[in-house]
Amino acid sequence: METIINDTVEIIDIYEKNANRELAKRMESYMKNHFSFLGIPKPLRAKLSKQFLKEKTKIKRIDWNFVFQMFEKSEREFQYLAMDYLRKLEKTLQKADIEMLEKLILNKSWWDSVDTLAPLVGALCLKHPELKEEVLANWMGNSNIWLKRVSIIFQLKYRDKTDTDFLKKAILRNNMTKEFFLNKAIGWALRQFSKFNPDWVKLFIASYPLSALSIREGSKYL
Repeated sequence: METIINDTVEIIDIYEKNANRELAKRMESYMKNHFSFLGIPKPLRAKLSKQFLKEKTKIKRIDWNFVFQMFEKSEREFQYLAMDYLRKLEKTLQKADIEMLEKLILNKSWWDSVDTLAPLVGALCLKHPELKEEVLANWMGNSNIWLKRVSIIFQLKYRDKTDTDFLKKAILRNNMTKEFFLNKAIGWALRQFSKFNPDWVKLFIASYPLSALSIREGSKYL
């Protein structure tokens, strides 16, 4: 019989007891020492959290207090736990939750968390398309590079449902930059959409000034 783990204190204790300092050093180095790590690799993390997440997601309502509690923890694995939890409850996201997702994007920001949260923003915008103009249009012109990045990549899973007008606007607001994470995002978005509409991507790349990185990434499948 499986032990029921639905207590936040208990899952924190389980994670801390499985810390591995040698692995933590390597993980911290890989992430440019932006964050502390316990040193729990993804497969073990999934195993340790499986029962907890199973119990925690039985209530089909997001516990934002838990999410932000995990984002307050020093070690990065706790933020990963919070995002694993959110992914499992993606379908329960409500329109007002865009504010919560924005707070998370701005909290301990780096590519690993931002690129995990972007599809959640994408799922929410599919249910509430008006959020693109009400919220994400402001993100694309924000001074924060991570909000900009999400405005460019939130449609990665949209396939042929991609809003090309919005994608074009998001890219052209951010194409004249030396910021690696934005140029990479532009290329990533174009590369992904080229799987479904290569002609649009070819014409776009030919028509507008883009960084060498964006062109290289965006042209990969053309």
